[in-house]
Amino acid sequence: MKMKKRKKSLKNLFLNSLRTKKEKGNKMLISVIIPVYNVKEYLEKCVDSVLDTSFRDFEVILVDDGSTDGVCPALCDAIAKKHSDIVRVVHQENKGLGGARNTGIEASKGDYLLFVDSDDTLIPDTLSILANKIMQTNSDIVAFNIFTENSNGERNPLNSNYAYYDKPFTLKEHPEFMLSLPNAWSRIWKRTLYTDNNILYPERAWYEDIRTTLKVFAKAESIVTINDCLYVYLQREGSIMRSSNIERNVEIIDAFEDIISWFKKESLFYEYEKELCRITIDNIFIAASVRVLMADTKHPLLKRFKDYTKENFPEYKSNEYIKVLPKMKKLAYKLVEGNHYKILKLLFTIKK
Repeated sequence: MKMKKRKKSLKNLFLNSLRTKKEKGNKMLISVIIPVYNVKEYLEKCVDSVLDTSFRDFEVILVDDGSTDGVCPALCDAIAKKHSDIVRVVHQENKGLGGARNTGIEASKGDYLLFVDSDDTLIPDTLSILANKIMQTNSDIVAFNIFTENSNGERNPLNSNYAYYDKPFTLKEHPEFMLSLPNAWSRIWKRTLYTDNNILYPERAWYEDIRTTLKVFAKAESIVTINDCLYVYLQREGSIMRSSNIERNVEIIDAFEDIISWFKKESLFYEYEKELCRITIDNIFIAASVRVLMADTKHPLLKRFKDYTKENFPEYKSNEYIKVLPKMKKLAYKLVEGNHYKILKLLFTIKK
């Protein structure tokens, strides 16, 4: 009975994707949301990469988030005019990346959402690949891998997901999937995961992805992975998470307070406690500590990060995921645990 219902659902999804926008009342399969803020040198390349596809049942929403460069607002309008059948623009006062994504979600008409940062690009025909996987599986989330690209144009593949699964799965079946990179742009998401569960991105905050992605993972009924790199992430020295604003690293604690509170409210904390502990170790105990100690090995935030981990996960040292930490991350964990911050700073300085 379930198999017949699933086949019917897939058939309806496929037929729906073939209808014209007029027949569907402007509904479509995919909405691509691109937040825009002072990126005049990247925007056209980004949009062109999205449009480079044989798939047509999609829209592009440019959210101009109060750009101040004197170029981006007009450039967004020009792009929308040139591709008026596909591209729309929303202009708003600055709300940060999270606020711009929320605006895009609210304006979207697609059944699925793909977030693309305006300085990044898609591999040709990415939308066709994603649409085919959606039609095959009707999954709530389709996850894929990415390329990182440096200032010299050199690309390196990066596995965004903890593992590759060739069949759709649930988070209960594979809770380790929560350990995947928490970015918004290496997955395509069913829109109702956000709208039906009142999940929003925080405005003007660091760590907006991890605050939101873990919640959406937990609400998905079906997830599937693609073992290909479909997205090109540009590593820019000026980007927020690569900047040296040390004091703002304390916001990682605010982010995890939000995450842990939400999982407890949804009665999901103990079900995913091991995974949440490992994510805390990755992002607070290790990563945030490294960012801070590279500037100051005696900064008080270092103790605060360790204390936060101990307070929320008293048994963190026995977490089974520590055993499978990558070699460099495991070394960093041991050095932080032993307060050997100067040695860790030296290692990362040499690595650079």
